[in-house]
Amino acid sequence: MPAPTINIHNIEIAPGQQEVVKISVGRLPSGNVIKIQAHVYRSSVAGPIVLILAGVHGDEVNGVEIVRRAISVGYFEHLLRGTVIAIPILNIYGFINFSREVPDGKDINRSFPGNMNGSLASRVARVLTKKILPLADMVVDFHTGGQSHYNYPQIRYTKGDLLSEKLARAFSPPYLVVKPTIPKSLRKVAHEQGKPVLVFEGGESLRYDAYSIEKGLAGIQRLLYTQEMSETLPASEEQPLVFHKTTWVRAPRAGMFLWEKCSGHRTAKGEVIGVINDPYGDGVVKVIAPRDGYLIGHNNAPVVSQGDALFHLGYEWE
Repeated sequence: MPAPTINIHNIEIAPGQQEVVKISVGRLPSGNVIKIQAHVYRSSVAGPIVLILAGVHGDEVNGVEIVRRAISVGYFEHLLRGTVIAIPILNIYGFINFSREVPDGKDINRSFPGNMNGSLASRVARVLTKKILPLADMVVDFHTGGQSHYNYPQIRYTKGDLLSEKLARAFSPPYLVVKPTIPKSLRKVAHEQGKPVLVFEGGESLRYDAYSIEKGLAGIQRLLYTQEMSETLPASEEQPLVFHKTTWVRAPRAGMFLWEKCSGHRTAKGEVIGVINDPYGDGVVKVIAPRDGYLIGHNNAPVVSQGDALFHLGYEWE
């Protein structure tokens, strides 16, 4: 069955074509125009439209590298059916300024569905919501941990969304984490439109992590294979663990933090997983695992304040 022509920002893209669509979202005080670049790859055969994007937070470079590399090595060049819309960087301002947010401090992923008369974050969110999201049948949104926070490669999907769960299992990262939607997030808006969203988390901001990049790239290939869009199927090392609940282990006091177990490790209730040393040598406080589980994220910061998140612990797994 032939695929229909699609239209993005008044550009017609016919079946079998490739196109880079540039959409202006604003202008900096310097006069520089900020444009989102959407790389569109179309098979001549009808099929699902997959939106793959990164850089919603500008400092999360692992996701940008995953999408960039997928484009560079030609993952989407010869689709058997369907369409891929790949956006390597959504938050251009944040990317060039090593920043999670945009100039006014707003988070794009807390600005959906957006408003073209609002802040830069709101305008970026609106462009994606209005011009691209309606075309997509499914979305993969690549992220990393925040500043100094490392996330073990994982897919987060919406609780109760069976299609998202099926796609997450097809992606097959080491961990799957069931999460409720967050107000004003891309996942929330897409879920309200009946569109499944997979949120990939891997590594930490402003730092490449080869393991996370590898898992992200392999996941894209597996997802496309299960959608009959690609002939390439990377081997999956093992079945992912699915976590139905998570909790944060926080610093009981301020000081110099050293983790003794990091992301990817199993923990037992009562086990010492880190220590916080007084900088003057006056004592040490142990950080204790509150329950059995797996560390799905950890803090790499050497200096912490009381109450800081040190470990992200997943439990109630299958």
